[in-house]
Order: sequence, then structure tokens, then C-alpha cells
Amino acid sequence: MPLYESVFIARQDISATQVDTLADNFENVISENGGSIAKRENWGLRTMAYKLKKNRKGHYVLFNIDAPAPAVHEMERQMRINEDILRYLTVRVDELEEGPSIIMRNKDRGDDRPRGRGRPDREPREQRESRDAAPGGDAKADTEGETAAKEGEEA
Repeated sequence: MPLYESVFIARQDISATQVDTLADNFENVISENGGSIAKRENWGLRTMAYKLKKNRKGHYVLFNIDAPAPAVHEMERQMRINEDILRYLTVRVDELEEGPSIIMRNKDRGDDRPRGRGRPDREPREQRESRDAAPGGDAKADTEGETAAKEGEEA
């Protein structure tokens, strides 16, 4: 049977349980027509690049589908009819991706990054200010070349 990846975006004002119910309904349509869902991922409420039907955000859901073409057509017909679905896209693929999708991998990766003031690559403000202050009250620190030139003039 052909393999498909399908993503749909549901309206932002419906609850997560309603999104799960929609996904269950589409999964039933596929299974009733002789197909199966290999993987289902709920990407959650995400901000979109532009407004769709007055919505700035949407609930994203991904399906990896192993089904005949009429089953996918029926699922897409149901998506077109449903008012809660803003957009959908189904693509035929040669093979289904194993493991989590790139979106889910990026969600996991982003949790361990430091945020805000606790960044390890920056030193505290007090240390920066004391390091940058020159001995003569000048805010600029001497470079090695300027220091060497001054020593040469004194000698």
C-alpha cells in the first residue's frame, strides 16, 4: 500500500481533547477504509507565520499513514467539511520516518538551553565593568600595542 504523511492544523480556540477527538475520527476513517496509522504526533499549539481565518495559532497533528488512496481521499474530504480544520496537507512518501519527527526532536533539544540572565557564556556585569575600567578613570582599556608604545617613549 502507498505511504503518506499528513499534517492538519486545527483552530486555536478548541481544546486539546477536541483535537484528540478529531484525530481519532480521522484515524477511524483510515482504518475503516483498509489502512492504518503508523505514527501519530500531536505537536501542540504553535504560532503560525501568518493569520489563517483570523487565527494566529493552531493545533498541529501529524499522521504517518499506510493506506490505499481512496482512504486518504475520504479523510481529506472529512477535513474539508470540518469547520475546526484550518489547513491540511497530505504528501505521498517512499518510506515513513522512524522515530520522532524533526519538530518533536527540536522541542526536546530546546529544553536544555540556558535562558535569560543565567547564560554561562557571559560574565556578571560587575566583573565586566571592573575589567573594562582603566586605571586612569578612562573607560577604554589599553591594548598591548598602546602599552608597548608608551613604554618605548618613556625609555
